[in-house]
Amino acid sequence: MNNVLGEVLIRLVIGVIALYFDKVRPFTRKIQPDELWLYKNPRTDSYVTTTTLWIMSLGIPTAVILCVSFAKRKQSDALQGFLACSLGCVLNALLTNIIKVIVGRPRPDFFWRCYPDGVVSSNLSCTGDMNVVQEGRKSFPSGHSSWAFAGLGFLALYIAGKLHTFSREGKAHAWKLVAPLAPLCSALMIALSRTCDYHHHWQDVACGSALGLFCAYISYCHYYPKLSSPVSDQPLVDIPIRTTSSMEGVSVKTI
Repeated sequence: MNNVLGEVLIRLVIGVIALYFDKVRPFTRKIQPDELWLYKNPRTDSYVTTTTLWIMSLGIPTAVILCVSFAKRKQSDALQGFLACSLGCVLNALLTNIIKVIVGRPRPDFFWRCYPDGVVSSNLSCTGDMNVVQEGRKSFPSGHSSWAFAGLGFLALYIAGKLHTFSREGKAHAWKLVAPLAPLCSALMIALSRTCDYHHHWQDVACGSALGLFCAYISYCHYYPKLSSPVSDQPLVDIPIRTTSSMEGVSVKTI
């Protein structure tokens, strides 16, 4: 119980720090007159709303973990799944927000955030609402992309492990390969939508996706064995540690 509370506390601390950086004023990058065209795309609503993003990146993985745990009747699997997924998500949130603040890259629609009336001031200082302007300086990396791949990327790894997709048992079964790809395709669609609604440049989307997938991967590997393992469907805490060899009285333990 103490270990679980410690795990939860770590995530809460990381989450609070991530929220703090979300409110920090980003770096004010200078925009030269000859590059304003990069930021003159029209302002549009998000094709994938924040609510939809939360449902896709957090709600669906949670539902799948609960269903698998219920089917296998193993509470430990549900706990480890939640711990792994939540760790990847909060790490992703922290890194994404820190990078956004440090880089301060303007969004593709920044011109209309900065000059709502379309009139450029002589000193290039923004005349729009400062909250809208500051949010317009947080283009890199894409938060939607990183969150989508952090949550759905973890789900892809989780499903691949349960189905033994990359171990000998799961080979030569096409559906076991297709199933883990479904969450990744969904994450890709969310990420690409951010270029369609002119909220991010393609570089923002590419780097955000890579960041989210990286966080998902390292958090998954911290709680589950390799996907090529014959016991890839079990969390590490459920796999007994065996003494495989001994040298000069010192035991070498591996999983």
